[in-house]
Amino acid sequence: MNKLLKRTLWLLLFAPVAYLIVVWKKLPDTVPMHFDHHGNPDRYGNKAELWATAAIMTIAGIGTYLLITNIHRIDPKRYAREMQDKYDKIAATVVIFLSAIHFFIILSAEKGHIVFGSGLILAAVSVLLAVLGNYMYNIKPNYFVGIRIPWTLENEDNWKKTHNLAGRLWFTGGILMAILTALLPSTAGVIVFFTGIVILTIIPVVYSYRIFVRSKNNK
Repeated sequence: MNKLLKRTLWLLLFAPVAYLIVVWKKLPDTVPMHFDHHGNPDRYGNKAELWATAAIMTIAGIGTYLLITNIHRIDPKRYAREMQDKYDKIAATVVIFLSAIHFFIILSAEKGHIVFGSGLILAAVSVLLAVLGNYMYNIKPNYFVGIRIPWTLENEDNWKKTHNLAGRLWFTGGILMAILTALLPSTAGVIVFFTGIVILTIIPVVYSYRIFVRSKNNK
């Protein structure tokens, strides 16, 4: 990862905190802290709670960034170093997404209502899944990124086949979920989203297990 991109990502990580500092005095003492799936506030709290949220989101972003960009230093799998470029791209994608969510939380508290509809939020998460799915095709075995279950970690062929399937599923499913959640009413969109998450999780795991059983029976 080049120095300019690294600096940009660090700026993105702390940009929401900087924005919170700028708007702090303008915020009322009590702000919406949670919204229902229709976008209406269903819990209020002291604006000081936003600092706790900011701390959690920032620490999560920094931790994720440092972990993924340093996989080659801590992962015993032999492919870790040659795959670092892919991991850097995944780290950048996750950091951008977390920073966007952080901004969304602060803006919603500032405006007193949810800034974007739940459909657009779910669509954004679905696009993230599609992007991550696009990276899955070429991820080599490691202990930190990908579908890390016993059957994939102990067999490279199982890992490759499982991630080829998962990559196609996540990319196609993510795009389809993004379209549907953006167009459907909020309740239907939530159902589609969580149903899709379950399907995208279960199918690769079951597929990997079937490969494991098949290879075991052929021995």
